[in-house]
Amino acid sequence: MRQVVSLLVLAVGLSMDATAVAAAQGVAARGARYGQFLKLAVMFGLFQAAMPILGWAVADRFSAAIDAWQHWIAFVLLAGIGAKMLYEARNVPAEGDGAKVEAAFGFWRVTVLAVATSIDALAAGVTLPTLGVPVLVAASVIGVTTMVLSLVGVVLGRHFGARVGRKLDALGGVLLIALAFKVLLEHRA
Repeated sequence: MRQVVSLLVLAVGLSMDATAVAAAQGVAARGARYGQFLKLAVMFGLFQAAMPILGWAVADRFSAAIDAWQHWIAFVLLAGIGAKMLYEARNVPAEGDGAKVEAAFGFWRVTVLAVATSIDALAAGVTLPTLGVPVLVAASVIGVTTMVLSLVGVVLGRHFGARVGRKLDALGGVLLIALAFKVLLEHRA
């Protein structure tokens, strides 16, 4: 029972960044469809499941390098996308919302966000053997948890963004930049 609780705590903890980013995407893209939300949630879940397996597989060889650079990689990716979202929120006319939605949920953007939010799971993969749960089971629980919470986050973000209006378009960018700095601050602690 203790292993299950530890695994669930790890899964929820690792999924928080992805959930926050998903909510920011929902806020920024009010006209998105639920299929796009599902695509984002699935990508986040897949990357969050794959990264701990990769971390576990290369633990002995690269764990020091992963630990030393993961915060900087996540910072650059999240801050860069956040800055781009702020720029687009300020410079894209209202009639460009359809293109904005496509850009927000485009394959490459979703992939970069999935990588940025799952780098900590790569480092966490090093600790998977200490949980006493098979690695594939642990990765599956982490992936499914992330997928479900990301889907909830993006739907809530869309709902919240639609209620408040266009002034929240930049909120997604601000949230990503704040999350980028949070990653750096947590690493210093």
